[in-house]
Amino acid sequence: MSARPRHRDAIIGAAARLFRRQGYTATGLSQLVEASGAPKGSVYHYFPGGKAAIAAAAVAVAGDRVAATIAGLPTGSAAGDFIRAYGRLMAGWLKASGYRDGCPIATTVLEEAAGDEAIALAARSAFADWQSAMANRLMLEGLSAPAAEDLALMTVAALEGALILARAARSESPVLQIAESLGRLADARA
Repeated sequence: MSARPRHRDAIIGAAARLFRRQGYTATGLSQLVEASGAPKGSVYHYFPGGKAAIAAAAVAVAGDRVAATIAGLPTGSAAGDFIRAYGRLMAGWLKASGYRDGCPIATTVLEEAAGDEAIALAARSAFADWQSAMANRLMLEGLSAPAAEDLALMTVAALEGALILARAARSESPVLQIAESLGRLADARA
C-alpha cells in the first residue's frame, strides 16, 4: 500500500480524535497535521475542501465504526443485553478518557452541521446507520420492526444525551443508567 492512503487515514483519524475531544472550532489545521504525522501537503491533496471536508470524512468514518460496534456486540439471554453491553462499552471509553471524549461525531455536528451540508449529510447517514444497526439487533431479539425502529431511535437519542450528562458529571453513571433502562424496555417489548 502506498503512503498516500495511510496519510489520508491518519488525517481522518486525528480529526476524529481531536474533534471528539475538543471540538471542531478549537481544532486547527496545523494541529491536525501535527497529530496525524502527515505532510501538510497531504491535507490539501486529499481534502481540497479544507477542514470541513476533513470533518465530513471523520464523521463518516466514526459513524461506520460505531455502527460496526453495535452490529458486533454479543447476543445475551435477554433482548436488551446488547444495549446494556453497549452502554458498558461507552462508559468504559468515557472513563478511560478522563471524561474528555464523548460521541465521536456530536461536537462536530453541533458546531457545523447547520452551516455545512457535507457534514450534515455525513451525520444524518451516521445516525441512520446506528439506528438501523440497533433496530436489526432488536429484531433479531424478537421485537417487531416498528417496535425495534422506535426503540433504536430512542436508544441513540438517549445515549447521546447520557454522554453529555456523564461528561458534565465526570461519571459513567448516566450512561449505565440509561443503558439499563433501555435494556429493560427492550426486554419488556420482546
